Amino acid sequence: MSNTDPAGADFRRGVSDFTQALGFLTRIPLADRSTGLPDFRDTAWTFPAVGVVVGLGGGIVYAVAAGVGLPPMLAAALAVTATILLTGALHEDGLADTADGFGGGRTATEKLEIMRDTRIGVYGATALVLSILLRVTAIAALAGLGAFPVLLIIVAAEAISRAGVVKMWNDLPAARPDGLSKDTGSPDARATTIALVVAAVIVAVTSIPAAGFWAALIASAATAAAVLVFTGICRNQIGGQTGDTLGAVQQVAGVTFLVIVAVFV
Repeated sequence: MSNTDPAGADFRRGVSDFTQALGFLTRIPLADRSTGLPDFRDTAWTFPAVGVVVGLGGGIVYAVAAGVGLPPMLAAALAVTATILLTGALHEDGLADTADGFGGGRTATEKLEIMRDTRIGVYGATALVLSILLRVTAIAALAGLGAFPVLLIIVAAEAISRAGVVKMWNDLPAARPDGLSKDTGSPDARATTIALVVAAVIVAVTSIPAAGFWAALIASAATAAAVLVFTGICRNQIGGQTGDTLGAVQQVAGVTFLVIVAVFV
């Protein structure tokens, strides 16, 4: 009799995929980084689930801050700070580098060279300020819903924004022959489809009870549109994607979702 357990093997593989993604996208030390970069050709489907972890971190901080009576803006600022600490500002760094490159370079080569520079310029600083400001004010604007609904909306934003990363990563070729997005492999069609489905389920079970059907639907559609538009911008600017633009699209998607929910609730 065979001892093979396909269901058990699939579960263990899923846990391994999630652990690798969590270790890669956050500062939570669950993966062995000494073995090199993970291969996300078929494991990027877990990115929205990583977003749930990050969103829970920020959402719990918001709920605690609101529960002890802190003003909505301060509670929202602490929530956003928690998400940044959990990820080590990975996506914020990508946004800043992308803004500097796209804003300061004339050719694709110049843009890519600027994006490699670790120094931050005026375009990058402005993009960071706007991203943080928009997230904080959008979350604060949702305070009237109650602490738990806000927590759920933060979770939804973090999940759907990471599905946007997978989508753009799959849609665009690497803009340079080396670099992070090239070294880790591009998500295949199966991983991309699963990531989008997982994100849709997460958004449905979190943001619909928290914000209502129409707010969740419009915010999701606007986020998808923002990802597609930004994908087109990256194609036009540098001919593809880099690790920096993948971080930037997460920021674009997350901001879009939160702002649109705040507008429609």
